[in-house]
Amino acid sequence: MPWNLDDLDISLLESLMSNGRKSFREISREIKVSAPTVKSRYERLVNLGLIKGVSVILDPTLLETNTGKNLDHMCNHTIETQRISLNKKMAIKISCDYCKGQVPAKPHVLKFAGHERFFCCNPCKSLYVKKYKGRIKALGNKK
Repeated sequence: MPWNLDDLDISLLESLMSNGRKSFREISREIKVSAPTVKSRYERLVNLGLIKGVSVILDPTLLETNTGKNLDHMCNHTIETQRISLNKKMAIKISCDYCKGQVPAKPHVLKFAGHERFFCCNPCKSLYVKKYKGRIKALGNKK
């Protein structure tokens, strides 16, 4: 069962899509929730795999070589911003981090060192912990 987006997820994503450089505090003021709530929702969307990363989009017209020549003539392609209309009918498809099977509406979650992993069942969660015990322990010890 997919993870359903709610109003808060949608507001957060729309805010980031308009300006990915906003701080959690700026977003929290904009969507009227606390900064820790924004941070935890953001981290959850990253852990679910919906947010893959933050990219830099450069304006080639502002670049020049050390000889003073503009580089805009070297960039013959344009980058179009991806616009997605978000709504509450959308959901994030989650696959089990161990068996890659479908995760039910209420996933089994493992939290460690700021990470979340999602599982379809407790046996998969236990097997994952057993398999990655050393890595989980090492991440937990990093401060």
